[in-house]
Amino acid sequence: SIIRTILRSSGINAEYEIFDVDIAIAKQSGTISTMLDDLCMDEEDDDPVPLPNVSTMILKKVITWCKHHKDDPPKPEDEENMEKRTDDIDSWDQDFLKVDQGTLFELILAANYLDIKGLLDVTCKTVANMIKGKKAEEIRKTFNIKNDFTPEEEEQIRKENEWCEDP
Repeated sequence: SIIRTILRSSGINAEYEIFDVDIAIAKQSGTISTMLDDLCMDEEDDDPVPLPNVSTMILKKVITWCKHHKDDPPKPEDEENMEKRTDDIDSWDQDFLKVDQGTLFELILAANYLDIKGLLDVTCKTVANMIKGKKAEEIRKTFNIKNDFTPEEEEQIRKENEWCEDP
């Protein structure tokens, strides 16, 4: 059972690219699953599902990720009480996410928009690992963030947050 998704890539001459995707893979996206249900679409329909908020390159990566993870068991619903870990990214995902920062952040946005929890979790954990153990200045350098605090403001923030610093 195949479903068609249509994508309008961003740019001056917005183009459409059609992807034929197995319906089980497409339904890993909560957004697409809801669209299909709301529009009463199934594999018999030839109408493509529009995804204007995801670029062609990123959608290709999302589809690759979904294909690889199609047989993963569902995550437990009650994750609120689970310990949040960042050291449990499998080696395939680690290799898959060895991309430039722009691509990584676009994957986060796409996973969020498409409501693909597993992909959102693993991309966010990857960013968390890039931050973990670094001082504020190192984080600014890693993510090219301008420091817009005055030295006085920065000192005040440090004092207010001393409780969370390592001894």
